[in-house]
Amino acid sequence: MLPTSYARNSPPSFDGSRRQRRASHSIPLIIRRLFRFPQMDFEFALWQMGYLVIAPRRVYRNIYYHKQTKNQWARDDPAFLVILATLLCLSAVAWGLMYGLGMVGILRAMLFMVLVDFLLVGSLAASFTWFVSNRFLVLNNMTHAVDQQVEWAYAFDVHCNSFFPVFLIIYVLQFFFMPLLLRSNWISLFVGNTMYFCASAWYIYGTFLGFNALPFLAHTELFLYPILLCAVFYIASLFGLNMSQSALSLYFG
Repeated sequence: MLPTSYARNSPPSFDGSRRQRRASHSIPLIIRRLFRFPQMDFEFALWQMGYLVIAPRRVYRNIYYHKQTKNQWARDDPAFLVILATLLCLSAVAWGLMYGLGMVGILRAMLFMVLVDFLLVGSLAASFTWFVSNRFLVLNNMTHAVDQQVEWAYAFDVHCNSFFPVFLIIYVLQFFFMPLLLRSNWISLFVGNTMYFCASAWYIYGTFLGFNALPFLAHTELFLYPILLCAVFYIASLFGLNMSQSALSLYFG
C-alpha cells in the first residue's frame, strides 16, 4: 500500500501560492511596478509634464479614460514619480555645486528634496485634501450611481501634478536668477517673493483642477481659498521679508 502520511508533511503549495498572490494584490500596483522600468510609459509621463505647464486641464481629461479601463482614478504607472524624483536629484546636484556642499552635502540635499519636500510634505497635503474631499465634498445622493470616494493615491497624484510647476519655479527658475536674488535691494525682494507666490498659487490652482475633475465632488472651489491667504502674505512680505533668501539660508546655511 502507498503511504498516506505525505498529506500532512508536504508543504501546502497551493495555499502558500494563494497567500502570496493575496499579499501581492494588497500592495498597490504603482509600488509593485516601481523598479520595472521597461513597463513604464515615460513618453506619456513627459507629455503630462508638458501639458501641466501649458494646459493642465487637458491632463485631467484623461482620468476618465483611465477610470474606465483601470477602474481607478489614480495612475498605476510610476514613470511620473521616477522622472520627478530624478529631476529633483539633478537639481540637488546643481544647487550643491553652486554652494560647494561636497559629495555628502549633495547627497543630503537629494534626500531632503525627494523625501521631505516631495514625499513627506506631499503625503501630508494629500492626506489633508483626501480627508476634506471625502468628508465634506462628496455627493452621495447622485441618482443611479454608486457612492464613490476619493482614493488617497489620487490625492497624492494631484500633489505630484501640482508639484511639477513648483519644481520648475523654485528649483529651476530660482537657480538661474540667483545673481539677482542674492542682492540686498527691493527689486531682488520683489522678484524672489513673486516667484514663491506664483509657485504657491500654481500649486493651489493645480490642486483645485485635480479635484474639480472628479464628477462626484461638489464645491471644489474650496481648494482655491488659500490663494487669498497667499496673496495677503505676499503683499505683506514686500515690506521687508525676502522669502527667497530666507528659504535658501534654511536649505544651505
